[in-house]
Amino acid sequence: MLRGALLVDSIFTLSLAAASIGLVHTFLGPDHYLPFIMMSRAGNWSMRRTFLVTLICGIGHVGSSIVIGMVGILMGLALSSLVEFEGFRGNLAAWALIAFGLIYMVWGIRRGLKHKGHTHSHVDPKKTMTIWVLFTIFVLGPCEPLIPMLMYPAYEHNILGTIVVAIVFSLATITTMMAIVLYLSLGLKKIEFGFLERYTHAMAGGIILVSGLGIQFLGL
Repeated sequence: MLRGALLVDSIFTLSLAAASIGLVHTFLGPDHYLPFIMMSRAGNWSMRRTFLVTLICGIGHVGSSIVIGMVGILMGLALSSLVEFEGFRGNLAAWALIAFGLIYMVWGIRRGLKHKGHTHSHVDPKKTMTIWVLFTIFVLGPCEPLIPMLMYPAYEHNILGTIVVAIVFSLATITTMMAIVLYLSLGLKKIEFGFLERYTHAMAGGIILVSGLGIQFLGL
């Protein structure tokens, strides 16, 4: 009886930690929301599209770390090995974000120089491609604190606790991402850039590039 109560108390404490870490980790990582905010503004996305893209990328982001963590735990892999692998994934994702931002910025500059405004076509191959590229980058990107700080400590109690903690962290991370993206996107859509309007894609690429550089060189 006492052991069961202690187990519930431990999982509850870890769940609170998971919610807090998920919120802070997301808020302090501008790469979790700036790409969506800027691409939504540059691409003239509807709020529904912004919501869905952020949601899907958020699920891919946390889901990849959960899968890797669960496989590692069930196979009995050392925590250090998983941390090292997650570090490799993080490095890869940062460089991918840098490359994507740079290419997108250059494309946006060329587009702006040609004086082309927003396109409102329902079938836009460029728009679809950039969304899938962004999704791939977020799947590559790890949730660094999830496995060592939450999943492995929870597994010391039982596998159910590990699943609960992972779900709480995921909900906190995705909810924070979406709240920030939707709130700031609504505000940014009201801002007119005047003659710079045609360079919004370039600005979006520049912000994404800076986000990637911040992750890679400043550890954001």
